Amino acid sequence: MRDRYVVDTNVLIAASAAHPLHPKDIDATPAEPELRLMVWRWLTEFETGMSRLVLDYRWGIRKEYERNLTPGDYGIQVLQSKWDKAQVDFVAVEYDSDDCGVLPASLLPIIHDTDDRKMVAAALASHADFGEGCVAFAGDTDWHDWEEALAKHEILLEPIIEAWSRQKHAEKKQR
Repeated sequence: MRDRYVVDTNVLIAASAAHPLHPKDIDATPAEPELRLMVWRWLTEFETGMSRLVLDYRWGIRKEYERNLTPGDYGIQVLQSKWDKAQVDFVAVEYDSDDCGVLPASLLPIIHDTDDRKMVAAALASHADFGEGCVAFAGDTDWHDWEEALAKHEILLEPIIEAWSRQKHAEKKQR
């Protein structure tokens, strides 16, 4: 694992759906239980390890987590666990009038998902502040579309279920 991560919301949702003791009946991608379990295992390793969670000072990322999950969901419990262990790094993310993370002009036409812009902005700020900016994701294949452009800004991606996400991304591109 890396030292710190911006964790895309889909990781928390899929892991919450797969939790072995308290599975949540929620709409999560991927749908396959074995893939969700892989995401849960990654999030469990993240929770119990020394890796740090990157959040923004304005709570935009946390608010997105809380819009998609309830306090009893495993994903939110991981957030609380990182908070309790002081394993959260806060970064400054500027927001525009539409409450989207502000990005460099070169990334605006590329990062079309406005919800993910705050994640990218946080990763950019993490790189600037700590020398490392990495986004962990699971079920959202858009990150593969942006991989090359993000790499030019020294943003790393960690696709947790990479074989699945690359296959789904290739299928999407063929449509």
